[in-house]
Amino acid sequence: MALEEYRRKRDFKKTPEPEGKVAAPKGPVRFFCVQKHLATQLHYDFRLEHNGVLLSWAVPKGPSLDPKTKRLAMKVEDHPVDYGEFEGVIPEGYGAGIVLLWDVGTWQPDVTDIDAALKKGDLKFTLHGYKLKGSWVLVRTGGRYPGARAGASPDGRSWLLIKHRDEWSGDVDITEFAPKSVKSEGDFEDILAADMPAVWMSNRPARGGDTGATLAKIIERAIKLKDTQGKPAKPAEKRIRTTETVGAELARPAIKPATKRKTARSARVPAAAARQTSRKK
Repeated sequence: MALEEYRRKRDFKKTPEPEGKVAAPKGPVRFFCVQKHLATQLHYDFRLEHNGVLLSWAVPKGPSLDPKTKRLAMKVEDHPVDYGEFEGVIPEGYGAGIVLLWDVGTWQPDVTDIDAALKKGDLKFTLHGYKLKGSWVLVRTGGRYPGARAGASPDGRSWLLIKHRDEWSGDVDITEFAPKSVKSEGDFEDILAADMPAVWMSNRPARGGDTGATLAKIIERAIKLKDTQGKPAKPAEKRIRTTETVGAELARPAIKPATKRKTARSARVPAAAARQTSRKK
């Protein structure tokens, strides 16, 4: 069963993640998304819709637009298509942390048989997202690539996500250049602030190292955001905040959809992302 492992790992009485089901095919247009996930370690979940589910890879360092940079991508369990619009806080259990919808769009295979390409370990495709566009490839490796766990390859989970050289490639670090959500336009602290950060802070799994330090800072900022919500701002403070907001907007990348095709799913692309791109026109 396609989603058996996904469901086995989660308690849907405790997690806000969708239980989901295998979706019926909706034509040739396929959905894709990338979710930035602060869990045990910060990583990016890269997902491609195929056969009614989202094929999923965890990319520790996130996608790179530089064709010379090969990013490790660990194959994980399939997710329901509904998961592609999920953003929020997983309070406990498997994957506990904060999920941010970092990119969304459609994809098309550059091969005639997707299943055969996956079996071979060489899937070429084109992305039409807000941040990721153009030609890409996923290549399965023997697990000897730097960053792969020792002996990680017999199960075939180790892949590389590589950008092909085209008009959308370059040396800009897209994860640093465009770090925020295409759904809410917020960052981790904004998402957490909307999900009772003080309560989650007391229940979160213990973490150490850099991830733990990052999480502690995010929780602290989220609590401050929560505390200030609903409080009327003084005139001077309001002017300062407006100036900072404008500066942040001007610093956002000039991102726009690469395709004009409209489908039932593309109509659900977050309005916040559309507003973000329209400011640059």
